[in-house]
This record gives sequence, C-alpha cells and structure tokens, in this order.
Amino acid sequence: MIIKEYEQAYRDDLIFMVLQAKDALGRKPGLNEDLLDIQKNYHEKGDKFWIAVDDNDRVIGSIGYSIEVGKNEAVIHRLFVKANLKRNGIGSMLLGTAEKDLQKRGIAVAKVNLGSPKEQWVESYEFYPKHGYMEYESGRMMKRLNEAENI
Repeated sequence: MIIKEYEQAYRDDLIFMVLQAKDALGRKPGLNEDLLDIQKNYHEKGDKFWIAVDDNDRVIGSIGYSIEVGKNEAVIHRLFVKANLKRNGIGSMLLGTAEKDLQKRGIAVAKVNLGSPKEQWVESYEFYPKHGYMEYESGRMMKRLNEAENI
C-alpha cells in the first residue's frame, strides 16, 4: 500500500470506494459534492487530498484537508478506508500524512467534524481520540499539531 497525492485518473475508483465505505456503515450511499472535483475543491485552493492505493493500484482510502481562511487551523475531510481493510493502520497512516503536511505548513490546529448523533458515527468517535483529538464542542474534535502543546 502507498499513500499519494490525489490524481484525476483515480476519480471514479475513489468515488466507488467512498460509496462502498458508506454502504458498509449502513448508510444510504450518498456522495459529498467536493469529491466530484478534487482538483477544484482542494488543490486549486491550496488544500490537499491524498489516496491510499493497494498493490493493484486500486483506491482503498482517502483523506483531505482545507485550511481555514484567516486562521492557523485546518479541517480534516473525507477520511475513508475500504470497509474490508479497516483496522489495518490505513486510516492512521492517512491521518498522519495529513497532520505532517499541516505541520510543515505551520498550521497549529487540526479539526474534524464528526457528525451526530454519536451512535451513528461510533468508529470516528473511537478513532480520533486514539490519535490525540479531543472534543471541543458536540460533534467536533481538535488536535494541537505543535507536539509540545500535546503533552
């Protein structure tokens, strides 16, 4: 498995993986509009989006972020892992990739909107605290990326 910056050639495979991931969670598989044009919604705005691909060059995970205008913060978006490959460290590697990139850019805080009610998003509410995120308001978590501040 490798993690690489998103390329347009992976668009359909990314969309297929996200729809499968949502279906496996028991949700109606809808598509977030930003995923239809990653280039416009992330890269052209100075934000980033990565995919994890397997040995067959198929998309098995994704993550992106958008920097908050006028703030030293970013919001993590679209962390998905193919359902049958969860709990293999792919999500952790994707999150680590995004966090390291944000640190290089001098961004101090990463945030994530988890959704509610919590019962529908159990995996997210378990995953992010394991990576240092703390709830700061209902359905939202954050992490200070300056390691000295996380002690």
